[in-house]
Amino acid sequence: MHSHLHDEVHDCTELLRDALRDNGITLPSLGVDLPSFAGTYAAPLVALGNCNTATARKLAEALRRAATR
Repeated sequence: MHSHLHDEVHDCTELLRDALRDNGITLPSLGVDLPSFAGTYAAPLVALGNCNTATARKLAEALRRAATR
């Protein structure tokens, strides 16, 4: 795999983690989807992971606010 794809997926994951944190949201399982490095995907995937209902509601509210801007 090209190292720029490796760097890109890690950078993107951290950007998303920071943006979520700015909105008071933590996705505990957020990370790089390691199996996608071995798969036939065009680029590695970001795994959003699992979260509880309170976190899902916060995420939905943050997305709604952003959509109305």
